[in-house]
Amino acid sequence: MFLPTTKKELKKLGWDSLDVILVSGDTYVDTPYNGIAIVGKLLVDAGYKVGVIAQPDINSPKDITRLGEPNLYWGISGGLVDSMVANYTATKKFRKSDDFTPGAVNNRRPDRAVIKYANLIRQHFKDTVPLVLGGVEASLRRVAHYDFWSNKVRRSILFDAKADVLVYGMAEKSIIELTNAYRDNQSIKDIKGICYISKEPKEGYIKLPSYEVCAKDKDAFIEMFHLFYANNEPHVSKGLVQKHDSRYLVQNPPQPSLTQNELDHVYELDYERDVHPYYKSQGEVRGLQTVQFSVTTHHGCYGECNFCAITVHQGREIRSRSQESIVGEIDKFKTHKDFKGIINDVGGATANMYGFECDKKLKAGICQDLPCTSSRVCPMLKPNHKPQLELLSKIRELPHVKKAFVNSGIRYDLIQEDKAYGKEYLKALVDHHISGQMKVAPEHIDDKVLKLMNKPDKDTLLRFKRDFDNYNKQSGKKQFMTYYLIAAHPGCEYEDMKNLKEFVNQELQLNPEQVQVFIPTPSTYSALMYYTEMDPWTKEKVFVEKDPSRKQKQKDVVTQKERIHKKPTYKKGKFSKQPKERIKPLSPISYKEYKSMHKERKSYRR
Repeated sequence: MFLPTTKKELKKLGWDSLDVILVSGDTYVDTPYNGIAIVGKLLVDAGYKVGVIAQPDINSPKDITRLGEPNLYWGISGGLVDSMVANYTATKKFRKSDDFTPGAVNNRRPDRAVIKYANLIRQHFKDTVPLVLGGVEASLRRVAHYDFWSNKVRRSILFDAKADVLVYGMAEKSIIELTNAYRDNQSIKDIKGICYISKEPKEGYIKLPSYEVCAKDKDAFIEMFHLFYANNEPHVSKGLVQKHDSRYLVQNPPQPSLTQNELDHVYELDYERDVHPYYKSQGEVRGLQTVQFSVTTHHGCYGECNFCAITVHQGREIRSRSQESIVGEIDKFKTHKDFKGIINDVGGATANMYGFECDKKLKAGICQDLPCTSSRVCPMLKPNHKPQLELLSKIRELPHVKKAFVNSGIRYDLIQEDKAYGKEYLKALVDHHISGQMKVAPEHIDDKVLKLMNKPDKDTLLRFKRDFDNYNKQSGKKQFMTYYLIAAHPGCEYEDMKNLKEFVNQELQLNPEQVQVFIPTPSTYSALMYYTEMDPWTKEKVFVEKDPSRKQKQKDVVTQKERIHKKPTYKKGKFSKQPKERIKPLSPISYKEYKSMHKERKSYRR
């Protein structure tokens, strides 16, 4: 069933009131890709009465009051992405369209949506029940953080929203424990995975540099971020406290990871896979097309791209669903009126991390001073694509499935590193699971920029492209790779983008269009570099382009159309100079050598 969003629906369900009301910056799409839908369904499954108010008008009481006041708490989310990212481009121009607003016009999501919704509730419900913040916007702004749009370090969003509790991360366990505690009038202060405000610091927790110190001292802000980042994972993390004026933000340690059975249960709940009729009548929701018949196979990502916030929100440990649960979810699609046999995506934050993890990490927790991937893959991580090969094969065998695409990101370095199944997996993608083009994200080719991004080197990309082209030739297909590239990332200068343009034209044989200007999103290492203009590990100065016009110029130099010069080849027996092999062979590397590559990193687990 849909969660109710009007009084009429409450009456139809026989509910006099609601235990929890969820408020969201996105329209209400009832799919397992919508955090509000997941949280709501989990709470209903636990016996609670839950309603949804999506994109309320902040200038009127009409929307926010239509379901009355909840018995236990209000749950507030900015939506699937931070509202400032949703509303503004990298050059701070307002975005006119919004895929998760009916009619696709960006006219319903306020800036700093979490704070605005909290204020709206306080305005119309005096002395109301607790306000609980969650979702990406709250999760990434839970401690003092750099805010690109105001160009300053801001307080924890918990203080600015004047809310009571913040639930961080994916929050499936935390939200149930918190709701049970409110129902039973018990203390919430020891629930893992939450933040709250206290008059006193909590005994035994790590003290972060205060907000006031971080706002004035960039070195202190770097130190704070290292400590924050290092204490986001189960097994190894401790609680954190950070002083804000005369009070303290308290962040309890994270929840243990969901077991496979628990994760399966989340996705086996009854989702309608459609827009709620109340909002559907207001216009088409374009975002539905990409999520309606997509399937999540796992949570987490250990790629640790420094510009990406997934690590802080979802975590660095992979939690995979069972193949039976995934196939069972797809099997139910055949009963849906809109299903035409096409699955838009089978994946997660990174599709090919499904089904395997580092044994060392599973036993002792995440390495604090060593990334799983960077320019090379850690030798302790043994990529294994066999589980996903088996899964995709089972999906293809379902009679009602015409095509199942893998549109989530692919880590080509993991494919290259998997000597047993990597090439077989790539061939399966080429033969069955891409629609004319395969999306990969090298982002750049300059070594110093790639190091700051924490991305694989360009030779790894070229080896992957060579294999991709060979498999397409064998299959008789004319399929292509498209490349996501980033301009104006910290460390990137105009000349670096010119070199990128030359590389893309000559080596990749294309004129790129998927180039975006870097956006410093909260709680990422790249945003830290952007603000401090320092390498956070060495404290060396890093060039940062901050002028909007010069950022755009970096992008334009790559996207401008230019004639592609093909490499000379042998043709009809006539000699034409063959270029030398430019791709370095991938030599084995020991764990000791890998650690020496990252000697500037140090553990902040204290």
